[in-house]
Amino acid sequence: MHNSVDIIKKTFIISMKHLYHLKNKNVARKTFLLMILCISLSHTSCESKKEEKTEDTKFLVTSPIVRDTSISKDYVAQIHSISHIELRSVERGYLQNIYVDEGQLVKKGQLLFQVMPIVYQAELQKSQAEAQFAEIEYQNTKNLADSNIVSKNELALSKAHLDKAKAELALAQAHLNFTDIHAPFDGIVGLFKVRLGSLIDEGELLTTLSDNSKMWVYFNVPEAEYLDYITKVKSDDRLKVKLRMANNEEFEFPGIVETIESDFNNETGNIAFRATFPNPNGILRHGETGSILVPVFYKNAVLIPQKATFDVLDKKFVYVLNEKNVLKAMRITVLQEVPHLYVITNVLTAKDKILLEGLGKVKNDQKIETEFVPFEKALSDLINLHAE
Repeated sequence: MHNSVDIIKKTFIISMKHLYHLKNKNVARKTFLLMILCISLSHTSCESKKEEKTEDTKFLVTSPIVRDTSISKDYVAQIHSISHIELRSVERGYLQNIYVDEGQLVKKGQLLFQVMPIVYQAELQKSQAEAQFAEIEYQNTKNLADSNIVSKNELALSKAHLDKAKAELALAQAHLNFTDIHAPFDGIVGLFKVRLGSLIDEGELLTTLSDNSKMWVYFNVPEAEYLDYITKVKSDDRLKVKLRMANNEEFEFPGIVETIESDFNNETGNIAFRATFPNPNGILRHGETGSILVPVFYKNAVLIPQKATFDVLDKKFVYVLNEKNVLKAMRITVLQEVPHLYVITNVLTAKDKILLEGLGKVKNDQKIETEFVPFEKALSDLINLHAE
């Protein structure tokens, strides 16, 4: 059609050149008007056929589906050992021995480090000698007191000296014991903060120890969702959750929400939940991140394809067809997002028809020709499209 118009236009230009040389002006004028009429009719014919083609276009429509739906809601989570502590030196001295390696699994009571004990051994021997001297002195004083040679006050003073010497002996023994650092529980040794031969100050950090037999996973929940949970759950019920690890794979064991923090964070409006996960294979480690998957059940949920929606500012809409196939824009509220689908509030029913494709080619109150696609087929097409 465009080629015909171009030909007519070219013919018009050539004819105008000939008309310019015609002596009979009336003939030229009539010929000019006739040419304009032909071009106009040709253009109108093209536009008419274009509009007819547009009107003949069929748009795909589908219907929402209503069904009971259970989905998982994601929360960013921090993973902690059930017990994660810092091991520090109680005494000052040179680090004489390291009996384990970083990342090693150790048992409760196992010797980990030893701070040079020579000074503390000498103090212990000194205290032992003083205790023995005080013991002998006390026995002599007691014999004299029994013979009424010395007073009872003298005996009491000797007994006090003996008790003091024994206390100092126990203190020296404790200092010597503190030079050996043992594991307080079964766990995994962390990175060393000092090296062999280092001069250790009192209270200096040596390493960390983590008990990973169970893991505490913390995740933050908004206030509204906390209220939904706390008002629906029974006192003896425990919410079961799953953990998606950083590699997007689900952890093999489910967890249980055991406790909720006492206060909300005033800055974020969230409150922390804590779920406990068994970790028999030691896959999880302290400090990992992941996502907690909380099951959410919707009864008679309305599901629509995501591609059937469009945005106006921060609001979502769909085109709904009335009985005359006229489009009406309807605002929707999304409750939850799942792959390819939205769970929305009950503003639509399974009997409604919504525009599935070509949303950018139509406008509100426009009448269109449609072709119906069942919801299941529309969803299958979407999945296959994204899989390619």
